[in-house]
Parts: sequence; structure tokens; C-alpha cells
Amino acid sequence: MISGFPVKKGQMTSIYTPTGQRIAVTKCIAKPIKVTQIKTIEKDGYQSVQIAFDSKKHIDKATSSKIAKLKLDIKPRFFQEFKLTSDQIPEVGNDITIESVFNDGDLVDIVGVSKGHGFAGVVKRHGFRKQPLLGSSNRVRHPGSIGAQTPGKVVKGKKMPGHFGVETTTVSGLQIFSINHETNEVLIKGSVPGSFNSWITIKKIS
Repeated sequence: MISGFPVKKGQMTSIYTPTGQRIAVTKCIAKPIKVTQIKTIEKDGYQSVQIAFDSKKHIDKATSSKIAKLKLDIKPRFFQEFKLTSDQIPEVGNDITIESVFNDGDLVDIVGVSKGHGFAGVVKRHGFRKQPLLGSSNRVRHPGSIGAQTPGKVVKGKKMPGHFGVETTTVSGLQIFSINHETNEVLIKGSVPGSFNSWITIKKIS
């Protein structure tokens, strides 16, 4: 089957095991996804499965023509590709459910876009220490020196104030606690990147 699955992030909550242990989990909704294309080594140079998920009222011409050729009654918002992890190749137009890709207890990587925090200084953005309260009070949260006389410029990649967040982030080694087949609800141990109702990707650990 495929190597990952897109889910919509929900709220965090706590659940209790039969032994009384309290575990923090993130609720996610994993509705079935539609297969729209099978890419092969002979034709495309690599092998993968393209899927469509989510929906919207209006789609562009390129998307509508693609869907019309496939004779599918959907208006997808997103397309995504996943590698094949087995010899079982799904057919175009078929649905893939999360229970066919993952099982309870699987260790996974979660990929999402982190929350935006606006323009932030170096203390908040990079975790710098504050400067001592000995000199000017308006320099406490400033970065201090940002370079020497040689080479006479600020080197590329220097940690500076700037836009904090809204970056693709991966959290590795999380565990799928449970999958509810009836409600399409997935519980993932711990916190995952992204804001409420944002789309994240669950990937198998390679």
C-alpha cells in the first residue's frame, strides 16, 4: 500500500489506559482518500500513487479536466503523492482508508506546517539568553554582536530576528494509539505540528 496518509488535525485531549495511566493524545480525522493516478517507472521514471483529498466548491480548469477524464464525482482541494510500500497497487478511482495503511501501535513521522507567531526576536525565535541587567535596559533582549570586522558582512544563516513559524516541520517517532473505523478518528500520542483543522501527513518510518 502507500507510505503515508493525510489527516485533519483536531484538538488535544487525555485518555486513560485500563491500568489508569493518563496519556495525552491528538485527535485527527482521517476520511477515505481517492486514488487519481498511478505513476510508473516506465512512463514517469518513478513509482508512486497520487491521491486527492478534501473538497471545495470551485476547481480550476486543469483540475476539472483531469477529474472529468477519470469520470470521478469529486472536487478535490489537494493532491499528494505517496510511495508504494508493497506489491498491492490500488486502482484509479478506488478509495483508500487509513486502516489499510496503518495499524494501532505503529510508530510514525508527522509532517505539518507549524503555527505562525509573527515577527519575533531572537529570544523567542531561537531561544537566546537575555543579556545582563547591567547596562541599558533597552538592550536586554537584543542579539548583541552579529559579526566581526572580517569578513565585514553578516554571514548567511546567522540567527536573527524575523518571521517565526509557518515552516514545514517533522516530528519523528510518535505512536498511533488507536484508529476508530466508524468515526474515522485517529488518536496520536503526544502533540503534532500545525494549527487546529490544518492538514498534516502521517508517514511510515523508513
